Amino acid sequence: MTFDLQKIFESKRKIRRELAMLPIEEKLRLLDALRERQLAIGGGVERPQSDVLREAGTTDRITQK
Repeated sequence: MTFDLQKIFESKRKIRRELAMLPIEEKLRLLDALRERQLAIGGGVERPQSDVLREAGTTDRITQK
């Protein structure tokens, strides 16, 4: 199987342009669908801590005062 990178890149650009033109309501609906899909795949599972720096949440900031 051969890959035509130019064709792949143009296809990605086209999809990005189409998504950018959608109304905000449709973008939010797509975001909700992606979130549900992530949870169904197992995105709700706790993962061990890594070396990734994360921003403190609101409750963290309150308790640190």
